[in-house]
This record gives sequence, C-alpha cells and structure tokens, in this order.
Amino acid sequence: MKVIYIAIYSLILFTSCNEQQTVDASQPKKAVISTDVVVVSAEQLKNANIVLGMPEVREMNTSLKVSGVIDVPPQNIVSVSIAMGGYLKNTTMIPGQAVRKGTFLAELEDQQYIQLQQDYLTALSHLEYLKTDFDRQKTLNESKSTSDKVFQQAKRDYDSHKILVKSLREKLLLIGVNPDALNEENISRGVRIYSPINGYVTKVNFNIGKYINPTDVLFEIIDPSDLHVRLTVFENEAANLRAGQKLTFSTNSNPTLKYTAFIHLITPNIEENRSTDVHCHFEITPRNIFPGTFVNADIALNNAKVTAVPEEAVVKWENKQYLFVQASSNQFHLLPIETGVSSGGFVEIKTAVDARKIVIKNAYTLLMKMKNNSEE
Repeated sequence: MKVIYIAIYSLILFTSCNEQQTVDASQPKKAVISTDVVVVSAEQLKNANIVLGMPEVREMNTSLKVSGVIDVPPQNIVSVSIAMGGYLKNTTMIPGQAVRKGTFLAELEDQQYIQLQQDYLTALSHLEYLKTDFDRQKTLNESKSTSDKVFQQAKRDYDSHKILVKSLREKLLLIGVNPDALNEENISRGVRIYSPINGYVTKVNFNIGKYINPTDVLFEIIDPSDLHVRLTVFENEAANLRAGQKLTFSTNSNPTLKYTAFIHLITPNIEENRSTDVHCHFEITPRNIFPGTFVNADIALNNAKVTAVPEEAVVKWENKQYLFVQASSNQFHLLPIETGVSSGGFVEIKTAVDARKIVIKNAYTLLMKMKNNSEE
C-alpha cells in the first residue's frame, strides 16, 4: 500500500514540474539591449522630431591647453672648457653660485703651458733677428751688393717666422694668456679661467686634481636675464597660432598663481613626433622661476577654426558628455566626447566623429528611450 502512495506522489510531483516548465517556456524573454546603442522605428523618429546633421567647422574664440618649460636662449648658456688640457689646481665654484663676467672660476696647470710660452718667446726673439737680417739684405740688394737669391731667402725666412709667431700668439690667447704681457720673468705653469658672462653656475663637473681634457666641460653657466617660455604644440594646433597671441601659464609648484606672456615666434618646422616649439616672452618677468621649470599654459585663440555642433546635440549622462551618432537608418550609437568652448549656440568638440551623421536636435529623447530600455 505504501508503494502505491509513493508512486502516486511521484506522479503528481513530476506532473507539477512539467506544468511549471511549460509555463516558464511560454513567458516571453526580455530583450537584451546594449547600454550605448538605441534602436527606434521610423515612426518614432518622426514623432520625436529627431533631426540629423553633420558637425561643422566654425570660427570660434577658444583657448588651447599646452605644456612646456621655462627656457633660456642658447647664447645665455655657456659651457666653460679649456683649449689645452691640464690638471685642475684650484676652484671654489659650486652649483647655484652667482658670478659676474670676469669672475675667477678655476686655475689649471700643466707643463705644456710652460712649453707654449717658451716657444712663443723664443720665436718672437728669433723674429727680431730675421727682421733685422731682412732689412739689411733688402738694402744690400737695392745697391746690387748682394744677389737676389740671398735677399729672397731672407724674405722667405722672415715671412714664415711671422706666421709661426702669429699662430703661437693665438694659442696663448686660447688659454687666457696675454702674449703682450708675457716675458721671460713671468712664465707660468698655470692658466686661469674666468667667467665669460653674468649668471649662475649650474654644473661643476670636476674636482681638484682631476685632469681636464680639451673636450671636457668644466662648468656650465646660465644667464637668466632672458628667460622665456618654450611650449610644445602639435602640428594640427600650431596652424591656429600667430605671433602676438597672449597666454597665461602656471607651474606645478603653484598652479593657482598665473603669469602672462605672448607668442614671440613659432618654429617653422615639424619634428618627428609631429610637434613644433613655440617661444613666448613674458609681459612681466616673474621672480623665483628657474630654467627647466615645467609649465601648463592656455593660449587665447581668436577666430580659430574648430569642429563644432549645436549645443542641443550634446547630452550629459553620469557626469559625461555624449553625441548620438547614426550607425544605420534606425540605430544610434552613444559616443563619448570631449568638448571645448561654447559660442553662439554651438559647442566645440575635440573628439573625431569620422564624417558620420549625428543627432543635432532632440537628442535627449533618444537618451531617455535608451535609459528606459536598459531598466526593463
């Protein structure tokens, strides 16, 4: 009897499960709708008064955000070296130290300095003898008391020795020795180096006792009296820039403090990274700004040609801005965009739309439909 009851109970349970499955199968499945695509019928487009159009190229007053550094022109940066190598005997320079033109920087010594001074004084002395001999042979030749060959030999020796003395003189000037003040009493084994400009020592590359080669840079000195801003601008943005345009900039150390400048010149060359340099002069030279400081700048662009759409075409959702781009006749894709300035009912868009039609009127109607579909 128990077996009969169990069989009946199992039949009832199986029947109930089949009915439940039949009911579930008969329920319509919910459509899965993408969160950035909306599909509408032709009638819905008409009733919602959806208008399509293309982005336009318009002239708008806008600004260009770029970055760069505080820089100095090449003539205000000096690398100090020595034409003839030597051992560093003395220096008191440290990075950051202010110097004036003519300030003593370092003293080097080497036996070749002694040899050069000796060679010059010896050549100079011999030149005096050759000049005396040349003058004598010239007088004798004019009176036919000596042959032309002897006179020409004296002239050749004198002229060639003048060249030797001149070259040795220039070598002395290269190492900072005044040949006019040089005599046998003041021959020195050391030479002194002086600052060629006013400014600040930024690099000291050697310590006392090191040997300095002619190709080595002892010091680097920067004259900050002609600071300027060097900005990096990409080629598609450089076309909107002109000399005289104003800009504001700030440093990372104090972003709230704004400085003003104007474009002085634009380098007419595009580098491999598709950018060019824009050099800007300060309206008022700021204090406590050093070469190499990173800056962020806003350049005011008047009547710049930008890609723009009607303000009504831009929709906001979850703190982001979008356009509805037509994917097919009744399907629209939600495209995230970056916007710029607004003027005259239009807003600049900085995101490429790739020559596709967009919704330029009643875009929010599509946004509401998309959100409602995603909530079903």
